[in-house]
Amino acid sequence: MLWMVPLLPMLAAPLIYVSGRRGGRAGPGSLALLSVAAVLVLAVLAIGHDWRGTYALNTLLVLRLGLTPLSGIVALAVPLIALPILLFAAAHERPPLGRLLAIMVVFVGAMELLVLAEDLLTLLVGWELIGACSWALISSHWQDSRAPGEAIQAFIVTRFGDLGLYIAAGAVFAGSQGLGYPQLSGLDNGLMQVAAAGILLAAAAKSAQLPFSAWLFAAMAGPVPVSALLHAATLVAAGFYLLARLQPLLTDVVWLMPAIVTIGLSTALAGGLVAIAQGHAKKLLAASTSAQYGLMWVAVGSGYPGVALLHFLAHGVFKAGLFLVTGVAERQTGSYRLVEMRLGSRLPGLALLSAILALALAGLAPLGAAWTKEQIVSVAYEVSLWLALGVALAGGLSALYATRFQLAMFGRSRRRELGPPRIHWAERLAVGGLAGVTLVLSVLWWPEAQSWLRGRLGLAHVDSHVGLLVLSLALVMLGIALGWGLTRWGQAPRWAWLAARWWGLVPLTRDIGTAVVRLGTSLARFDGEVLEAATHALAARARRTAQGLARGDDELEAGTHALAARTRCVALGLARGDDELLDAGVRGRDNAASWEDERHRALTRWLPGSLSGLIGQAGHWARQAQTGQSHHYYAAIAIGFALVLIILLLGDPS
Repeated sequence: MLWMVPLLPMLAAPLIYVSGRRGGRAGPGSLALLSVAAVLVLAVLAIGHDWRGTYALNTLLVLRLGLTPLSGIVALAVPLIALPILLFAAAHERPPLGRLLAIMVVFVGAMELLVLAEDLLTLLVGWELIGACSWALISSHWQDSRAPGEAIQAFIVTRFGDLGLYIAAGAVFAGSQGLGYPQLSGLDNGLMQVAAAGILLAAAAKSAQLPFSAWLFAAMAGPVPVSALLHAATLVAAGFYLLARLQPLLTDVVWLMPAIVTIGLSTALAGGLVAIAQGHAKKLLAASTSAQYGLMWVAVGSGYPGVALLHFLAHGVFKAGLFLVTGVAERQTGSYRLVEMRLGSRLPGLALLSAILALALAGLAPLGAAWTKEQIVSVAYEVSLWLALGVALAGGLSALYATRFQLAMFGRSRRRELGPPRIHWAERLAVGGLAGVTLVLSVLWWPEAQSWLRGRLGLAHVDSHVGLLVLSLALVMLGIALGWGLTRWGQAPRWAWLAARWWGLVPLTRDIGTAVVRLGTSLARFDGEVLEAATHALAARARRTAQGLARGDDELEAGTHALAARTRCVALGLARGDDELLDAGVRGRDNAASWEDERHRALTRWLPGSLSGLIGQAGHWARQAQTGQSHHYYAAIAIGFALVLIILLLGDPS
C-alpha cells in the first residue's frame, strides 16, 4: 500500500497532461492539486499505520519502502509545500499548463519515492527520476534559446555527482551482496570509505554545495514555480536528506563528518556573500538556498540530523514563498533585476507577506526559522566554539541579504506607477498560506512544542547557550542594519562582481558544461560519421562475403547433387552390369555343366565300344605280326635299332 504514495502522482500525470491540451487552467490545475492532496492523505495514513512496501526483482535485488521518524516528516513536508506552489503555477503560468503541471506532479512522486526508500536501489530510481524531471522543468520555456542550454548545464553538474551514488551502491553490493541501508554499517573499512566518498559527492552536487553551487544559477532559467519546488522541497533537498538519512550508519568513517561540516560552513559563508552581491532576485534566492543548506550540513556533520530536519522544514516554507513573491514582482515589472522592483506602494499586501518570509530568512526571533538556526549554532558549539561562531556569522549574512531583498523589491519608488497591479487571487492565497505557516512555526520557541518534537523525532536534547544566543541575535540585527544601509547606498563593493558570479564558478561551470556538450556532440558525430560508417562498411562486406559463400555453397550443393546423381547412375550401371555378368556367368556355368554332362555321357557311351574295338584291332595287328618266321622278327628289331640310333644322333650332344 505504501507504493501508492509515490505512484499515485505518476499515474495522475497523463490525465493532467491531456486535460491541459485544450489550453484551460481549471482542468489541469484541479487534477494536479487533487493528486498531490491525495499523496498528503496517503502519507498521513502510512505514518499512522506504519505501512511498508517491497517489490522483488530477484533474490538479490529487492525494492523496499518504509518509514522512519525522519522520512515520515519529509514525506509530509513535500506535498504540503508543493500544494501552494501548484496552486500558484496554475494561476501564474501561461497556458497550456498540462506539460508543466504533469511534470511537477511527477517530480513530487519521485521525491516521495526517494524519501521512502529503504535501500540504495530504490533510492537510485527516485534519484534518477528527480534529475530527469528537473531537466525537463528547467527547460519548460524551451522557446527561449537560453533555457535548454541552462537546463543541460544544471543537468551535467548534478549528473556528475550522481556517479558517486552509483559508486557507493556498487561498493555496498560488492561487500554485502545487497543494497539495503543497514548493510552500509557492515562493510569492511576499504569499501566503507568508498561508499562514504560516493555518498558525499552525490549529496554535495544535489544540494549545490561547494564546488557545485553555481549550477543553481543555471536552474533559474526555469519558471518561478519550478524554482520554488526545486529549492524548497525536491531536488536540492535530496542531497541534504541523503546525508541526514544515512548519517547514523556512517559515523565510523572518521573523516566524513568533519568533511560535511567543512563543506557546509564554507558554502554558508561563500553563498551568503554571493547573495549579498547579487542584483538578480531569483539568483539572490538561489545563492541563499546554497547557504541555508550549508547550515543544515553543519548540523548533520555535528551529529544532529534532526536539528537539520527542523531547519529544512522552516526553510522550505519561507523559501517557496519568497520565490512566489519574486514571480509576482516580475510579472509587474517584466524583469528580475532588483533595481527595477520597489513595488511596496503598488503591492502593499504582498509586501507585508514578503516581509514575514524575509524576516524568517534573516533568522529574526520569534519566527520559527530563527529557533532552528539557533539550534544549529548550539549543536555546532558541541563540536567547536569556532564552528559555532562561523554559523552565527553565516546567520548574520543571511539577515543582510534578506533585508536587501525585501527593501529592493518592496521599498518606496519615485517612479509613477501606471495601471493596476496584475495579481491573481490564487497567487495571493499561495503566498499568504506559506507566510501563515511561517508564523505558525513560531511555536518552536515554546518549550512544550520542543519536548513534543524531541519525543516524536527522537531528537537529542541540545542546551541553548545564552552567550551564543545573544551573539547570534546581535549579528542578525547588525545584518539587518547593514542590509538597509547597503540598499540605500546602492553602490556595490568592488568585490561584488566576482562574488555575484559565485567567485568565478559560474563561468567555470558554464565552460565545463559547454566543453562536455561539445565533446558529446563530437563523439556523436564521430560515432555517426566514422564508427557507424565503418560498421556499415563492415556489414556490407560481411553481407557480400555471406552472399559469395552462399553462392559457393549453392554451387557446391549443386555439384554434390550432380556427383550424387552420377554416383547413383554408376551404381545402377554397376548393379546392372553385376546382374548381367553374374547372370551370364551362371548361364555359362550352367551351359558348360550341361556340355560337360553331355560330353561325359557321350564319352561314356563311346569309350567302352571304341576301346574294345581298338583292342580287337590291336589283337588283329598282333596276330599279323606273329607269322612264325624268324627273319621277320630280326628285320623288325633291326629297323627299331636303326630308329633309336637316328634319334640319338639328332639329339643335343651336351
